[in-house]
Amino acid sequence: MRSEVSEVFSALADDTRRAIYERLLAQPSGLTATQLSKDSSVSRQAIVKHLQLLGGAGLARSLREGRDVLYLATPRGTELASKWLVENGAAWDRRLAALQKRAKDS
Repeated sequence: MRSEVSEVFSALADDTRRAIYERLLAQPSGLTATQLSKDSSVSRQAIVKHLQLLGGAGLARSLREGRDVLYLATPRGTELASKWLVENGAAWDRRLAALQKRAKDS
């Protein structure tokens, strides 16, 4: 799971990929690479490479519809990252509570 979570955070660390992912989330029916590149300073070919990285991280998938390839946001990547954040947040909560108790007892 650790490497999968790393892929998600790595994919979302890039501003362009994060913007693409947010656009996919906002359009549940999907967008083509051409549509994604319309209002972007990034070429269509670069968009496709970003989409492949998002796909590898479980954040997007492609769907052929006639001549078009639609890209859609998928939940797997964010579910993995959310689970990791919750688990690690809970560990920090326990550590901080123990530290607070120790400081109070001193």
